[in-house]
Amino acid sequence: MSAKAQAMVLASFIGDALALGPHWEYDVAALRERFGEVTGYVAPDPDGYHAGKTVGDQTHYGDQTLVLLRSLAERGGFDLEDFAAKWVARMRSYDGYIDGATRMTLKIFDFGEGPEQSGSNSNDLAGASRVAPLVCALRHDLPGLVAAARAQTKMTHNHAQVIEAAEFFARAAWGVLAGKTPRRALEEAAEAGYASAPIDRWLRAGLDAADEDTVAAIGRFGRTCHIGEAMPGVIHLIARYERDLPACLMQNVMAGGDSAARGMLAGMVCGARLVPGDIPQAWLAGLRARAAIESDLRAINR
Repeated sequence: MSAKAQAMVLASFIGDALALGPHWEYDVAALRERFGEVTGYVAPDPDGYHAGKTVGDQTHYGDQTLVLLRSLAERGGFDLEDFAAKWVARMRSYDGYIDGATRMTLKIFDFGEGPEQSGSNSNDLAGASRVAPLVCALRHDLPGLVAAARAQTKMTHNHAQVIEAAEFFARAAWGVLAGKTPRRALEEAAEAGYASAPIDRWLRAGLDAADEDTVAAIGRFGRTCHIGEAMPGVIHLIARYERDLPACLMQNVMAGGDSAARGMLAGMVCGARLVPGDIPQAWLAGLRARAAIESDLRAINR
């Protein structure tokens, strides 16, 4: 298995787990007062969105990505029907936070639709954030990777811009695995052409902000889940910290808002140039899903 592909997937899950405690805190002053400078995993508020989770767990975004990873491992490749069945089973019995996209997707499945038409109309970036396992499994098949990234996103987020964002970030991570710098990989991924998402505008906004303070830049773009706010923030993180994964993921958390979705994508692209030994060992050791992730990665690459 490619060590870079393994690091890419681990970094994406770490980006999500680091955000668990402060996730969806939009007041950055309150975030800093409560958590200080976040350098590791912290527990969520027992009365908050992620009540019941513990230090080093995933948010609901990461948990859904674990379902995709397991499907890839068991099926030996991307199987939308299998992923859908596993996702539905997991989310119907899920004891964590159920977001609006998930609730709507489950209702559409209840109406009898298949996974090609089950997606909500949510424009949250979270639907695109699950793609790291696909980049690993399909890193030698770019057309297959693009198709799978789009299909897995559409299953829960049937919104053209979110679907195209999934393709964009899958292409970017693929480019880094192939030896491009993260910034160059973003620029090349944008050249694919997108019918609905203003990728070029989001890319330029994020790249132009690469020298800005992250908390200020993401505050200016917007801290919400919505793709128009979140996309430039992810690109800023990748461009500013393309050679410093720890700073990327820590500053992402300190910027507040939907740091989990941003962290999964920024972690994936920045992590794709590393090997697992480059990732802080405390983060690897504290990641509660690490054993399952590494087991599934070994199965994917048999």
